[in-house]
Amino acid sequence: MNFAYPASRKADVVDEQFGEKVADPYRWLENDVRSDAEVAAWVAGQNGITQGYLAGLPGRSWFATRIRALMDYERFGLPQKAGKAYFYTRNSGLQNQSQLFVRQGLTGTPRLLIDPNTWAKDGATALDGWEPSKSGKLLAYAIQDGGSDWRSIRVIDSKTGTILADEIKWAKFTGINWIGDTGFLYSRFPAPQEGQAFQQLNKNQEVRFHRIGTPQTDDQLVYATPDHPDYGHGAQVTHDGRWMVITTSKGTDNKYEVHAMRLDKKGRWGTPQALVAGLENDWTLIEGIGNTLYFITNKDAPKLKVVKVDLAGGKVPQGGAAFTTVIPEREEVLERAQIVGDRLLVTYLKDAASIAVAYSLDGTPRREIALSAIGTASGFSGRPGDPETFYAFSSFNQPSAIYRYDSASGESTPFATPKLTFDPADYAIEQRFFTSKDGTKVPMFLVRKKSIAASGKAAPTLLYGYGGFDISLTPSFSATRMAWLEAGGAYAMVNLRGGGEYGKAWHDAGRLHNKQNVFDDFIAAGEYLISAGITPRDGLAIQGGSNGGLLVGAVTNQRPDLFAAANPAVGVMDMLRFDKFTAGRYWVDDYGYPSKEADWRVLRSYSPYHNIRSGVAYPAVLVTTADTDDRVVPGHSFKYAAALQAADPGGKPHLIRIETRAGHGAGKPTDKVVAEGADVLAFLAYWSGLKGF
Repeated sequence: MNFAYPASRKADVVDEQFGEKVADPYRWLENDVRSDAEVAAWVAGQNGITQGYLAGLPGRSWFATRIRALMDYERFGLPQKAGKAYFYTRNSGLQNQSQLFVRQGLTGTPRLLIDPNTWAKDGATALDGWEPSKSGKLLAYAIQDGGSDWRSIRVIDSKTGTILADEIKWAKFTGINWIGDTGFLYSRFPAPQEGQAFQQLNKNQEVRFHRIGTPQTDDQLVYATPDHPDYGHGAQVTHDGRWMVITTSKGTDNKYEVHAMRLDKKGRWGTPQALVAGLENDWTLIEGIGNTLYFITNKDAPKLKVVKVDLAGGKVPQGGAAFTTVIPEREEVLERAQIVGDRLLVTYLKDAASIAVAYSLDGTPRREIALSAIGTASGFSGRPGDPETFYAFSSFNQPSAIYRYDSASGESTPFATPKLTFDPADYAIEQRFFTSKDGTKVPMFLVRKKSIAASGKAAPTLLYGYGGFDISLTPSFSATRMAWLEAGGAYAMVNLRGGGEYGKAWHDAGRLHNKQNVFDDFIAAGEYLISAGITPRDGLAIQGGSNGGLLVGAVTNQRPDLFAAANPAVGVMDMLRFDKFTAGRYWVDDYGYPSKEADWRVLRSYSPYHNIRSGVAYPAVLVTTADTDDRVVPGHSFKYAAALQAADPGGKPHLIRIETRAGHGAGKPTDKVVAEGADVLAFLAYWSGLKGF
């Protein structure tokens, strides 16, 4: 098969590192598409070829129709209470962005407060994080434009709907934490150099306080470490307004320093007091009650535990903070904890599925919160003394349903449940364990129609993985994935090493010099699906995004014979230069330092861009990325696609789909989700032999 790929100029760029010369002929594709005419022309040419090919695929229109229909149901976000008001998001079904509503009292009449669908004609400007003030009178909200990680923050009067003049720029990787109703804390970086907003390294993050009614230039610096420009900082305020807690990190590892500041009745703070020094362990604030602060930590507890510290008198005790254990480490990994009423509500992962338990504040177990099936429970936000919280439950065959939990009685009642256009009972969800290359048992979820499972027939299978950064893959609903299942395909999600499903040891076993274990696990998963008769030998499609895009690129290079089709999405493809752009410098905790020889040699061994070989018959590959991805800059995907096309020009298609006005994934409007999903599934279906549409 011959493709007239757009020309990708090869430049004579060679780096010599640690005695080895490494060519980088497509480095010019790292340049920003907005300012480099040659890159812009390359993108336009690639998109033209890709869209022309995709338009001719059978099933593309069917997938678009089914994905849209499967997304057309009323969806709610978790409610948040402030004063007597309840705030929550709602999407009627096919709105590009969810709207924010408020109601007075739990059964009050809903009132539309913010409609981001009016912000941009293409629907690509999204409402991101939002937080009501303590009384609920004001609400600060973050705006995301075109998928970028940059945020602007505005403030609205929740009663009148009036948008205040206050505006914050250059916020990034930030929360919004109010001090009473007077103002809020946020994290920001210095304004980037002209034209470098989507590529410049992010350094010197600060925490600032914005007082309502004042310009951003007057915002008060709360915490910064100019002597450590690589440090990042976030702030939280306990619900009773007594303490501000600053959490400091350096990379992606959950290793934090913690400082506390006592807030007086006027919201003023004093000198930061060090609770935890050194970036060695996870210290995640749960909540504060008076002078007692509760944390989750992995110090001496690889699967995490709950501890507390008493700051009597508003000060750290002389000699340092003394933490005492409230809930000891369990066999399952502790995922989240929150104080609601007089209970600690804790969620755990057991073989990558959620269980939830209510404890007394002294750590005595009270009851397990009943969940209906294998799935994921999230939420449980609330505050001490509050009798209620809300949580969401979802699974592969169950869109997110919202429940109200009474912390005193332990009863759960529905708040918002979706009306479905399919029967969840038609689908079988299994968890299987297979053996990886080194003998490790690895879990995998398998989803398919019960009729297919009962027949024993092999079906084209979409295998998905991530395997990194201590992130756990748990059951969730996707309209795109459901369309694949409706067409008669199987879906497998593997819990690779490098994730957080089994705690620190599982994470450590899949990062740095152990990264090859992740690829071996994924390859073993594919081999298992074929040997078990779940998928035919020529029917395995693979998919992963971000670190999962790296995964797909690496295993495609290592085992091109195993896979029929691949979709590496927004992937980290150049492992020798990832730390030179935007947030890439954070990732050294999982990947290592390209500047250190031992790390460099490991990175060089699996870097997708650098391990493409000429003369190899690669599977069909559809690379997906976006022009405003400032998390994993699109140059990674551009260079990888150019190299793959040059190495195997007469083989199966090796195409790249470049979305405009979109980023790493968050905030993508419904229209773009449908279009991309249809393109990707039609491509994977064609090359894996799925024809049930």
